[in-house]
Amino acid sequence: MLVGKELLDKARSLSNRPEDEIARGCGYVGPSGRVLRKSFYRALVEAKGYKLPSSGKGRASRGRQAEFRTRVHGNGNLLIGHAYTKKLGLEPGQEFRIELHKESKIIGLQPLKGNPKGS
Repeated sequence: MLVGKELLDKARSLSNRPEDEIARGCGYVGPSGRVLRKSFYRALVEAKGYKLPSSGKGRASRGRQAEFRTRVHGNGNLLIGHAYTKKLGLEPGQEFRIELHKESKIIGLQPLKGNPKGS
């Protein structure tokens, strides 16, 4: 991710492009390919010489919130993140059988027997 004068120069050179393309061109892309708009805009403002507080609006940041959405990645993987397993009370090491319902495109997880919670 570009910062400072390099960021300003690159953003200026891409100024005839859509905002997301400018952010991508400056390296503001997360591991999933999502454009990191907030980080990009904060970096632009700081590159202009303005100091921003580290936490937004006087409250501690809560990070990303569960959206109950996911997508199939380019490698074919489908990720179900920590926020969802935590909501279900799932623990590391628990095992499940994956049930596929092809016609409705529903994926289900069936706990395996002898799978004590928390061990």
